[in-house]
Amino acid sequence: MTFVKLEPAIQYFAYLYGFLEIVLIRRDNSIMSTFMPKAGEIVRKWYILDAADKPLGRVATQAATILRGKHKPIFAPHCDCGDHVIVLNCEKAVLTGNKLQKKYHRWHTGWIGSLKEIRYDKLMSEKPEKAMMLAVNGMLPNTTLGRKALTRLRVYRGAEHKNAAQKPEVWKGD
Repeated sequence: MTFVKLEPAIQYFAYLYGFLEIVLIRRDNSIMSTFMPKAGEIVRKWYILDAADKPLGRVATQAATILRGKHKPIFAPHCDCGDHVIVLNCEKAVLTGNKLQKKYHRWHTGWIGSLKEIRYDKLMSEKPEKAMMLAVNGMLPNTTLGRKALTRLRVYRGAEHKNAAQKPEVWKGD
């Protein structure tokens, strides 16, 4: 790696066009560097989120943040550095306002004229895990990183889960 001392205008020009390495020396001789996480260095933890008596969207936002790894100081948007998330008590999650009667989940089967829909009061009573998965999936990027992050999400209807061997911690975040 080379250390180069240049005038700020030239340094900025060289940085824009890729003539320099990531490490630059400032005017006061301090080194400016950026930490890049590597796939082998990432330590993944397991967290439990309890959705009982909490809004569905708030729990989904917390889960998406943990799955992306945005709560870590080593977060980089191009790297998959998220943790595993277990969401419990999905059947006790609430939808505020009139969303139970007015909100629909719509999907197309691929056949002509086959636009299906289900209202959220029926979805929350029959498959609350699917409602949570849909909410978290909508908050993740539509890329390979987002699809990979969604595989680390475990959603359960009640308070029991089958991931005790991983020694999950209860999430104490916001």
